[in-house]
Amino acid sequence: MTWMCCSSSRNSKNCLRIGENSLGSRVITTTRIHPVALATCSAKSKFVYRMKSLSPEDSRRLFLRRIFGSEEASPDTPREEEISVDILKKCGGMPLAIISIASLLAGEPASTWDYVRKTMGAMTDGDDVEKMKQILDLSYIHLPDHLKTCLLYVCMYPEDREIDKFDLLRQWVAEGFVITNGRLDAVDLAEKYFKELINMCMLEPGKIDDYNNEVLSCRVHDIILDLMRSKSSKENFIHVIDGSKDETGQIRRVAFHYNDKEDTGISGSINKGSLSHVRSVLLRRTSLVPRFQEFQYVRVLHLELELSSMDLVDLTGINRLFLLRYLKVAPLRPFGYSLKLPNKIGGLQQLETMDLDYASLEKYPSDIASLPWLSHLSSRANAEGGIALPDRIDRLTSLCTLEGVCIYRSSVENIKGLGKLTNLRKLAICSAKFRQTMEEEEEIMRVDALHSSICMLASNLRILTFGISSEVSMLDVGCWSSSSPFPQVSHIRELNLLCCEFEKCPEWIGQLHHLYKFLISVKEVADGFSIVARLPSLAYFKLVTFVKEEKEESVVIPGRGAFQALKHLIFHCEKVSLTFEEGAMPKLEKLDMQLRWDMTCEFLPVGIDHLQAGTLKEIWLRVHWHPSCPVEGSQDFDDDVCSAKCNDNCEHKEPVRRLLEGAFKPHHHTADISISFVDYCYVGDEFDEEDGDNELTSTDSSTSDEEDGDNESD
Repeated sequence: MTWMCCSSSRNSKNCLRIGENSLGSRVITTTRIHPVALATCSAKSKFVYRMKSLSPEDSRRLFLRRIFGSEEASPDTPREEEISVDILKKCGGMPLAIISIASLLAGEPASTWDYVRKTMGAMTDGDDVEKMKQILDLSYIHLPDHLKTCLLYVCMYPEDREIDKFDLLRQWVAEGFVITNGRLDAVDLAEKYFKELINMCMLEPGKIDDYNNEVLSCRVHDIILDLMRSKSSKENFIHVIDGSKDETGQIRRVAFHYNDKEDTGISGSINKGSLSHVRSVLLRRTSLVPRFQEFQYVRVLHLELELSSMDLVDLTGINRLFLLRYLKVAPLRPFGYSLKLPNKIGGLQQLETMDLDYASLEKYPSDIASLPWLSHLSSRANAEGGIALPDRIDRLTSLCTLEGVCIYRSSVENIKGLGKLTNLRKLAICSAKFRQTMEEEEEIMRVDALHSSICMLASNLRILTFGISSEVSMLDVGCWSSSSPFPQVSHIRELNLLCCEFEKCPEWIGQLHHLYKFLISVKEVADGFSIVARLPSLAYFKLVTFVKEEKEESVVIPGRGAFQALKHLIFHCEKVSLTFEEGAMPKLEKLDMQLRWDMTCEFLPVGIDHLQAGTLKEIWLRVHWHPSCPVEGSQDFDDDVCSAKCNDNCEHKEPVRRLLEGAFKPHHHTADISISFVDYCYVGDEFDEEDGDNELTSTDSSTSDEEDGDNESD
């Protein structure tokens, strides 16, 4: 089933018409325009479903829950009760209007309630959309000035766009919308503003971290966005250039949502001088990038470009943007591209954020360490496998985020310099192929220097990741097994050690009581489970073995007192037999297991019935095949042919699938159960990841009858 959205009768001709075939497929078109609904249904009104407004009872429940936190609560006085009835009548059963007004009234005295009622009583009549806009306008008017400014800024983004929270916060800070009071960091205060707008329903939560309930992105309801764009245009706050009209006058902030083949319309605005004082730019056209490096007042430069590996983004002109505070370059699709920066950017003394996603870049400009306010330096998914730490990095004492660095490209001196960045909260290190060409002594020096630096950063560090680049090399950190880089009282929340070589899970992991997300690869599972079992906040745990000759082991997951917060377990250790005791992992929602190819009853997990039925919602069972799997006649084939023969061996797959279904379905019949047969390819001691974060290449899969729609692994 597919959902489409049409905003005008002009676009409705491009929508699929419902009811013209008997194949069983359906396209659901959502619109507020009745002629559009008819046009997409072959003008047969029986296919048009009119959404009903909330009943008075449901409206009241929603109103009270939003104000008082409970449907059972009621207004404090008869007068407030009377006012609430009048307000709800004016809202007309529209959920967004009810939530908006309720958010405005929460915690306010009776005088405010009365004022809102009188204001709503003076509103002009109109259709539902017009009423909604008037009610939302009332909520907007009562926002504090700083929240009004922050909300108007979302006009920079296209309709229906999911907006990354951290991008938005850093843009607010760069624009000067966030004035710190000395108690909170600017980004922390911006996040407080963000949460307030979410609570008032002016912004809608997008992606939410399942493990700590943090909102990671947001969306803007189209009616709110229309209202904000109208206000923004009147106040000359932001201009959206989409090709629909000519822009005149001085433009302060501009968003180009327009992707015509010709640049004529945009060039006209530039040539007229309308953009000569522009300070914030969202640009989606590569051809125009050089023009915007000429405008000396630009503070925010956000480039979202259609790029491929053959494209070059030339930013050598940014060294003239002396007021630049925020720079982000990101492809619209996750492909690498070539990026050229100036050799020196020391003139950008105001720069706070440099975010370069998927760029092919080996080093930063030579004088980047001279930027005193640089707080966020990121090269995520670097196409070169990681970027070298800049020289004199110890001078970047304002850094809070550092992502995409490769220690094998970096000097020992610069790795030691990391330890001086005591404001660092997030550090993401790439493991890249350069280790293969490095002497063992040089590698040990770098690993020791990194350990020393992390020890110095550990008191403030919240996220530490050893990420996988396009070419995987495991980082030999054997010396870390007995020596913890973290103090007894650590506030680390996320720790990803998948690209580090550990014999066993280090015992010091058990001291990280604030850890809620933990990933590690080991050669021997041993007592790893007992070490992490008592971590009170752990909600996500991934345990992987990356060696060919994995040991046969048995692990018992205890019941009471262990893994009390765990929601997601990924266990990719195929030769380890698991036993779940009664009461084990009571909050587990997702289970992802890697199982051996020669699966029989004796290798099935024991105590599957002890996992909480109803709470466990998703089960992924990945049956692992690799070239050492015995296949009849395989001695006469090379590896590729043997692989194909094994993958086509349905006679073996079906009994394994039935065995697993019989073990899991009776106890977890409401869960989505996915059974996949997957390939892993090893190159020496390295693991070749062929399918992104899922670490698998699926050769065959089946899902349970209960599964409705696509199931995705986290």
